[in-house]
Amino acid sequence: MDESPVDGVAREVLEETGVKVHAEQLTGVYKNMRLGVVTLAFRCRVIDGNAHVSDETRRIAWLTVEEATQHMPEARAIRVTDAISRGEPAVRIHDGTRLLLQLTVRISDQRRAWFSGPWRPG
Repeated sequence: MDESPVDGVAREVLEETGVKVHAEQLTGVYKNMRLGVVTLAFRCRVIDGNAHVSDETRRIAWLTVEEATQHMPEARAIRVTDAISRGEPAVRIHDGTRLLLQLTVRISDQRRAWFSGPWRPG
């Protein structure tokens, strides 16, 4: 597609929820090591729209951080907590459900983070 990641986020959220958002900041980069899929996560601000379900959503709800993290696998819940931390973007790896902590770092830590040997799921 001929769009930036920020424009892609806004388009996807609108298509899937009916809510128009503005992506304010990249909050994390997450790689599913099992599938080889990389996800960029952004903290967004709602601009307009009325939330509704679509072909890609079963339910839409506004949740507190605690409610959201209780209902998500660890590999998804960390995206919520990273987004509200207001720190530098995180770089994390996971297996689709759990974080693989041995290789999880913050961007500011990458200069100092060294890892040798095979990675093992936590």
